[in-house]
Amino acid sequence: MKLIYRALFFFVPLLLGSCKNSEETAQILTQEPELTQTLSDDELLGLVQKQTLKYFWDYAEPNSGMARERFHPDGDYPKNDAHVVTTGGTGFGLMSIVVGIEREFIPRDSAVVRLNKIADFLAGTTRFHGAWPHWINGETGETQAFSSKDNGGDLVETSFLAQGFLVVREYLKNGNPEEQAVAQKYDELWKGIEWNWYTNNKNGLFWHWSPNYQWEMNFMIQGYNECLITYVMAAASPDHAIEPEVYHEGWARSGNIKSYGESYDLPLILKHNTRGNKGGPLFWAHYSYLGLNPKGLVDEYANYWDLNRNHSLINYRYCQENPKDYETYNENSWGLTASYTRHEDGSIGYTAHSPDNDRGVVSPTAAVSSLPYTPEESMRAIRHFYEDQHDLLWGPAGFYDAYSLVGEPWVADRYLAIDQGPQVVMIENYRTGLIWDLFMQAPEVKNGLKKLGFTYEK
Repeated sequence: MKLIYRALFFFVPLLLGSCKNSEETAQILTQEPELTQTLSDDELLGLVQKQTLKYFWDYAEPNSGMARERFHPDGDYPKNDAHVVTTGGTGFGLMSIVVGIEREFIPRDSAVVRLNKIADFLAGTTRFHGAWPHWINGETGETQAFSSKDNGGDLVETSFLAQGFLVVREYLKNGNPEEQAVAQKYDELWKGIEWNWYTNNKNGLFWHWSPNYQWEMNFMIQGYNECLITYVMAAASPDHAIEPEVYHEGWARSGNIKSYGESYDLPLILKHNTRGNKGGPLFWAHYSYLGLNPKGLVDEYANYWDLNRNHSLINYRYCQENPKDYETYNENSWGLTASYTRHEDGSIGYTAHSPDNDRGVVSPTAAVSSLPYTPEESMRAIRHFYEDQHDLLWGPAGFYDAYSLVGEPWVADRYLAIDQGPQVVMIENYRTGLIWDLFMQAPEVKNGLKKLGFTYEK
């Protein structure tokens, strides 16, 4: 049944994709090669990108065009989740669509229509001092509470979304009149975010604000975790920028963000917000750096390329050490990050896997999205996931979210936007640097980085 089910997802788009100029019907056509055919690394990377992009193209929420928070291929969603869209995941999706245009996975004119739809939808939703909530109902545009008091602005998710705004703007700004009009819409959405208001008159940015609960969640964003991009975007804002001390005293904890610890003879460089010294989940090395290029990026606290490379290698070496002797790990099967997970009773949950929270579960996005930092280790993992674990892991939108070989082989045969997007983007940054180049050419980004004291080493 699984083979029949997968075939429907691969070949139904062939029947639907004859009209290439309609955004609603243009599907990504994937002709999957026979597994007996050995693909080159470049061919395999292209196949993974193309299949994974389906998450944001073929399986996007239809009314809004935005990325669903999650995609269950079997259609078995809890409550109303099929229409819950994610702002941060949509930011990753915007960058992924740009990759799809450039690689001709999707027609450019259809993509511009989709990008325009997303911009118009976002412009019509409720904003909270310019910031969007974590979740939105894609059918109604109403805020969907993420938790009991998290029903307002989410500055971190907004920063992931805004990273995508700038990439789209830079990609389309010199295009035809229709493309320039879409670029202008994203420019206006970006400029309306009131970053400095989210300081709550303190030297630090706060993650949440709600019109019902105000600042009750009281969560100042302090490093080190996935949120560096939030401070960079806040410093880059043309009209609502933060002052440098907000970054240095808030994010960098007045210099206490620096670490002198190491693991597997690799310096950790910054103090991760975790218990041990083996680093946090690997999405911390991905989300902020989809647009922000860490190559040569330094400030008084870190060299950010070394930071991310060491983080990825420590994660890899932890899986090789395998202190709990889990069957899931080997030299080609590794990668701990936030994803679906397996509970003891066999049910599916969610957790941030890391050396401090090791359940013997590998999340393919961890190794795949670390490709720029660990090209040999990640490429071996990608080939292993596709060739050796194909029947378990390969689905209609790329690699399924998580798997374990502890006891009976297990897979979470579903997807999350925040895990699929980094794979498309970071593979492209490894191959061509496209998304890094687009984001870093934005004048505001250059000004924001300079303001915070960042420089680039040759």
